[in-house]
Amino acid sequence: MTQETKYTEDNIRSLDWKEHIRMRPGMYIGKLGDGSSPDDGIYILVKEVLDNSIDEFVMGTGKTIEVSVQGDKVIVRDYGRGIPLGKVVDVVSKMNTGGKYDSRAFKKSVGLNGVGTKAVNALSTYFRVESTRDGKSAAAEFEKGNLTNEEFLEETSRRRGTKVTFIADETIFKNYKYRPEYIIKLLKNYVYLNPGLTIVFNGEKFYSENGLKDLLEDNNNQDDMLYPIIHLRGDDIEIAMTHSKTQYSEEYHSFVNGQNTTQGGTHLNAFREAVVKTVREFFGKNFDASDVRKSIIAAISVKVMEPVFESQTKTKLGSTEMGGDLPTVRTYINDFVKTQLDNFLHKNTEIADKLQRKILQAEKERKELSGIRKLARERAKKASLHNKKLRDCRIHFGDTKKDGYLDTTLFITEGDSASGSITKSRNVNTQAVFSLKGKPLNSYGLSKKIVYENEEFNLLQAALNIEDGLEDLRYNNIVIATDADVDGMHIRLLLITFFLQFFPEVIKEGHLYILETPLFRVRNKKETFYCYSEEEKQAAINKLRGKPEITRFKGLGEISPNEFVHFIGDDIRLDPVMLDKEMSIEQMLEFYMGKNTPDRQKFIINNLKVELDLVEEN
Repeated sequence: MTQETKYTEDNIRSLDWKEHIRMRPGMYIGKLGDGSSPDDGIYILVKEVLDNSIDEFVMGTGKTIEVSVQGDKVIVRDYGRGIPLGKVVDVVSKMNTGGKYDSRAFKKSVGLNGVGTKAVNALSTYFRVESTRDGKSAAAEFEKGNLTNEEFLEETSRRRGTKVTFIADETIFKNYKYRPEYIIKLLKNYVYLNPGLTIVFNGEKFYSENGLKDLLEDNNNQDDMLYPIIHLRGDDIEIAMTHSKTQYSEEYHSFVNGQNTTQGGTHLNAFREAVVKTVREFFGKNFDASDVRKSIIAAISVKVMEPVFESQTKTKLGSTEMGGDLPTVRTYINDFVKTQLDNFLHKNTEIADKLQRKILQAEKERKELSGIRKLARERAKKASLHNKKLRDCRIHFGDTKKDGYLDTTLFITEGDSASGSITKSRNVNTQAVFSLKGKPLNSYGLSKKIVYENEEFNLLQAALNIEDGLEDLRYNNIVIATDADVDGMHIRLLLITFFLQFFPEVIKEGHLYILETPLFRVRNKKETFYCYSEEEKQAAINKLRGKPEITRFKGLGEISPNEFVHFIGDDIRLDPVMLDKEMSIEQMLEFYMGKNTPDRQKFIINNLKVELDLVEEN
C-alpha cells in the first residue's frame, strides 16, 4: 500500500522577493543564456538599469548616460534627478516600490511594474546603487539581493544622478560574456528614439539627430533601398520606411516608449494594416496586402500612457489604448499614416511611381509562384507526416508557458551519425533536429522559386515556418551543427548563403548560430575535460598532470550521445552569425559565393594558412 504524503502547515512556505526572483528568473528577465543571443538575460539586466536612466531623460533631465562594461562588471551612470536619498534601498529591494507609480513624476515611462532593478539586484553577486541630489548622496551595496552596506554623505561635489554597478551571478548565467555588438545595438536604439540624448559606451559616443531615419540607414545599405527613406513624425508617433531592392520579406523595428518591442504588438499590427490601406486608396487599386508589404523595411515608435505589455521583458505591446483623450492605438496610427503617408506620396510622385512598380512586380512574382508554392506546401506536409527530415520538439517559440519566456532550438546538421547523436541527446521538449542529405545547393543569385523547387530548402523553410516572415518563427535559435573540417565549413557557408539570399532577417534579428563542439577530450581515470581550443587542451593537460588520454574529435558523429548531451545542454556554446555593417548583403554574397576574384583568393589563402597551422600543431 502506498504511503500517503502528509500535507500540513509545515509544507507551506512564503518566498521573499529575492528568493522568488532567483528561483524563477525567467518570469522576470526571460531566458538566461550565456550572452550569445541578443535577448539573453544579461542584456535584459543592462536594459532594466538603462530604462530608468532613459526615463530620467524623457522627463527632461540628464542628457548624457555613461555605460561601461569591463569583463563581467557593468556600470551605468546618469545625470538625472537621482533617487530620493531616503528611498535608495527600498527602490532596488522592495517589490512594487518606485516613482513610476506616480504619473506626475513619470508620464510615459517604459514600464510601471516596479520590478526591473530589483531583478538585477537579486540576480547579481555584487550590486551597488549610488544616488546624488541636492549636494548629498546615499549608496547601498547588496549581494544576491541581501543588503551588505549603506553609506550616507552630507556633503558631496558629485554631479546629481544615479550610478548603478553590478556583476551578474555566474551560477545563474553560466559561462556568460557580454558581446559589445549587442550592447551597442541596444544603446543605438535608445539614441534613435531620444533625440538630444548622448550615450557613451566604453568611451565611444552615440548620438542621433534623425531618429528612426538614422536607424534604417545604419541597419541597411543605401544601395539596396528602392527609394529614399520616408520619415514622418507626430506628437506621439514616428515612422520611417522604404522598400528593399533585393530582400524578399518584410522587416520591422517597433518601439513603445523607447522599448524595442521585438515581437511587435497592437501598434505594429495597426501600422502594417494602415500602410496597406493608405497605398490601396492612393493608387485606387485593391492590391494584395502581401504585395504592398513585400520587401518593406520600416520602423515605428509610439508613446502610450501606462502601456500594457504581454510579458515582463516588454517585447510585445498588448495595449489597445493610447491613453488620455487620444483614440485607440489602431485608430491613432491609422489616422496618422492615412494623412501623412498619403500627403507624402502626392508630393513625391517619383517615389510613388517606384513604389507602384515594386508592388506590380511583387504581384507578378506571386502569381507565377502560386502553383509552385501550393505543390511545395503539399510536399512539406507529406514529408512532416513521414518525419523524413525533421525530428521535431514538442513546444515551439511563441508558445505560452507559466514560467515566462520559452527558448527553442533547431539544429541543422548533416549525415546520419551526427544527426543521430544530437537526436538521442537533445531535450525533446525544446530542441529539434533537421537532417541534411549531403551539401545543400549554392543559392547565390537564384530566385525565390528555387526555395520551393529544391526539396531541402522547401522543407527547411516549412520547418522554420518563415515563408511569410518571422512572425510565426517556430524556433528562436537556428543552429548550424556541422563538422569542424573543410566539408563542414563549406556546408556552413552554403546554409548562411541560403539565409542571406532569401531570409536575411533571420540573421539581422539574431536567430542564426554556429554550434561550437569540443576539438579534444582530455581525461584520466578520475576527471574528463572537453576542450574547444589548443589553449584549453594545454590547460587540461597541466591540470591532470601525468600522461592523460587525449582524443581529437574529427566529426560530430564521433561524439557519443552520452557526451553530446553536455554540449547542447546548459553548457552549450553558440557563435552568433552577424552581418558586417561595412558590406551590403549583395556585396557579401558576391565576395564569398560569386565568381573567383583575386581578393577572395588572397582571403582564402591567408585564412587557410591559419587552419593548416592549427591542424599541423595537433
